[in-house]
Formats: sequence, structure tokens, C-alpha cells
Amino acid sequence: MWLKKAFDQSISGGIRKSIFAEDAAIAEFGVGKNMVASIRHWALACGVMYEDGDSFRVSGLATEILQDGGLDPYAESPSTAWLAHWQLAGHCFRSTTWQWLFNHVTAPTFTRQELEEPLARYARELDPKHRLSASTISRDLETCLRSYAPRAAGGSPEDFAEPLLGELGLLQEVHKGQYAFRRGPKASLHDGVFAYALADFWDRAAKGQSSLAFETVAYSEGSPGRVFKLDEESIAQRLIGLADFTGGKLTWTDSAGLRQVHRKAMSKEDSKELIRRAYE
Repeated sequence: MWLKKAFDQSISGGIRKSIFAEDAAIAEFGVGKNMVASIRHWALACGVMYEDGDSFRVSGLATEILQDGGLDPYAESPSTAWLAHWQLAGHCFRSTTWQWLFNHVTAPTFTRQELEEPLARYARELDPKHRLSASTISRDLETCLRSYAPRAAGGSPEDFAEPLLGELGLLQEVHKGQYAFRRGPKASLHDGVFAYALADFWDRAAKGQSSLAFETVAYSEGSPGRVFKLDEESIAQRLIGLADFTGGKLTWTDSAGLRQVHRKAMSKEDSKELIRRAYE
């Protein structure tokens, strides 16, 4: 409910930055001081709000979903969780570990300890001047992994709580401390979210192109195939159905072994309509 808590602070589409630092924030949000800072972080990382001078502005998509009477005001739908995952692992805004894990880790199984040094190297490549301690890397990886594969038992009551991303089935703990991705079809991933993610990826990776190769959709960094851990057959099935689903805005061709997706101009309203359909 943290994303909803952040959204509920909005007035006329804006949120005062100071609300997250004031003494009254504990009462406003109903959580401890450290959790207030966490709510601010996750609301930014998941695209619920963005910085605008002395305030935060609420995104149009978040308003569509989280407002009272909206598509999913209490973040109960799998589509909301998939969109949050897409923001974290596909965009890499305040979520370097998430983006790196889903786009760069290819080992069949791995432990948190095995990921620490490769992630530290990646972080240094992104910003050579910024020094990260080993404990910071370790904690961030633990938080990321537990977002998808919560502890089965032990610890505090919060350890038993199902996190927002846990229902997606993207990551599993195969043995104690050893993890693996779950690749293949994702039954709870609505075609509307897939099509929205594809259009979003297209805008960032190949904005001026009218077509994308199948391999780009399936394997490029930040692509729906990688971020959602879909296998080739699942991707192909979804792409084949795009023409009907999007009214011809996105179409699939497979001619002489050349598999491509083609796109006509799509407005922001077209993208919003894809999301609306994911909640029908």
C-alpha cells in the first residue's frame, strides 16, 4: 500500500516535497520515519510521481490507476504489479539493482553473494566517482531478491507479508539462498501491459524506427522479453495477436524468415487505452 499512500498525498496533481520530511509525516502516512523515506523512494522509482521544482507531480498513469474509483486504487491487480516491475527493471530510475538483475544476469541459478561483485563493477562503470560499500550492495541485492521471492518462514511478521512483486512468479528460491528466474509464459501478464511495455521500450530504444526485429523485442536490454522473462514462443504468440488487440497500431509479420513488429503512430492516449484494457 506504499504507492497508494504516496498518491493519497496529492492535491491537484502535486505533492509537496516537504511532506516527506515534516514531523507530521509519521501521522500522515501511518508508518515510521524511515518508512516515510522509503515510500518517497518507491513512489519515484515506480513512476507514481516525479520531481518538479519544489514539489512532486503525480504521473497521469498513476492517477488513472490509483485515484479513488480508478482502475486499481488499492494495488490489488496483477497488472499494477507488472507495471511496477516494468518501471523498476525496464527503466533503471533509482533501481539500478533491479535493472541489472533482470537484464544482465544470465546464470541458471545464483546466490546473492555471487551477484555482489559483478553488481559492484557495473555500478562503478555507471559512475566511477561514486563509491559504494560492500554492505550497501549486499543490502540492495537482498531487498531486490526478497521483493520477488519472500522468505518462507522466520524473522519478523513483515517477512511473511507478500510483497507487491512476489505474485509475478519471476524469481524463485530453489534452495536456501539460491535463486533462479522463472522463464516462460506469464499467465497474469495482460496483453495490454505487454503492448504498453513494448511501445515504451520502442520509444526509448528505437524511436525513429517503424519496425523492430523479433530478436530486439526478445533479447535487447530493457526489452519486454528480457524484463518479463518470456520465452520465444510466448513472445511470438503475443506479437501475433497485437494487430487485433491494438486496432492495427502494432502488427506482426513473418516473411521469408524475417520476423518483425511494425508500428503506426501512437499517442499518449493510445498508450493509456492499452493500460485501461489491462484492468477490464
